[in-house]
Amino acid sequence: MDVNIVDVAKAAKVSPTTVSRVLNNNPLVKNKTREKVLMVIEQMNYVPNAAAKNLRQQKTFTIGIIVPDIMVAYYSNLVKGIQNKAHLEKFKVIICDTQNSREIELGYLQMLTNRTVDGMILIESLLPKETVMELLERGYVIGSIGRSILDSRIYNVQTNTTEVAMHVVEHLIEQGHKDIAFISGYNDAIDSLDRLEGYIKGLEKHGIPFRPELVENGDFNKKGGYSALKRLWDARQKFTAVFSANDEMALGIYAACREANVRIPQDLAVFGVDNERVSRYLVPQLSTVNQLKIEMGYAAAEMLIKKIKGEMADDDERIVVVDSQLCIRASSNYKRVQS
Repeated sequence: MDVNIVDVAKAAKVSPTTVSRVLNNNPLVKNKTREKVLMVIEQMNYVPNAAAKNLRQQKTFTIGIIVPDIMVAYYSNLVKGIQNKAHLEKFKVIICDTQNSREIELGYLQMLTNRTVDGMILIESLLPKETVMELLERGYVIGSIGRSILDSRIYNVQTNTTEVAMHVVEHLIEQGHKDIAFISGYNDAIDSLDRLEGYIKGLEKHGIPFRPELVENGDFNKKGGYSALKRLWDARQKFTAVFSANDEMALGIYAACREANVRIPQDLAVFGVDNERVSRYLVPQLSTVNQLKIEMGYAAAEMLIKKIKGEMADDDERIVVVDSQLCIRASSNYKRVQS
């Protein structure tokens, strides 16, 4: 297997940026560090790919998409939006499903750079920021969806996640709920943390204390949502509504309620996020947040491709915020009588 700059950096216990600086004789690198890196380069027989470097100055009209889990409808719709714009512009795309693994993501990154793509769109990336900075220094155009990696040189598309989460909680409070559980996604996912922040702010705005014991992790999937709700019940927590950080977990919540003969919304109100197609066919229909996912993907690809083609100035806006809206349906649209 060919050795690349990331492999050298790991072996030398430095950043890829430092290896790049050594290769380019950057005077800022300390002599001790330079000697260590050069020794590792020799030991690993690393040869910088001059052909690839030359190709970087040409256009391949190819972009890479790094996505956590293509089976999750939210992500697949973002990718669909990227593909729609790419195909219109005669660009090719390479889709890399990382399975929520940083190790797999780094492997795909090596493959994409070896294939000399013109740019990449990172969807909720787990890459270390220094690795992304190295890509920028090497001349790649980088776009991102979500707030996982923010930098003034990155073209970013995001949504008003925290604000909308507050509106969800306010809607549930208006329906008579005070004890509202929250089922989050991955612990380190920025979108999940933003929704948790909005959930807490929504409670505090109405004078309702935040109860950490009503927050459970559901890993953004059906099984996780099912297990999270069961854990809340097993802990004898008191709540009359649950805010799920995505619709996939809400499917698990519905399944747990069916098993336990808990009626939605009479016994438990449920609110999801993503407005997936299935949400309209559940019984009762699932209240959810409509995120314009295809439009978000399209906007990310549009900015990236414009930059690659030299059609964007350096001072053009690099952040696009796509607003989301509440879709209030039967699973939460039920006035609770206070006992």
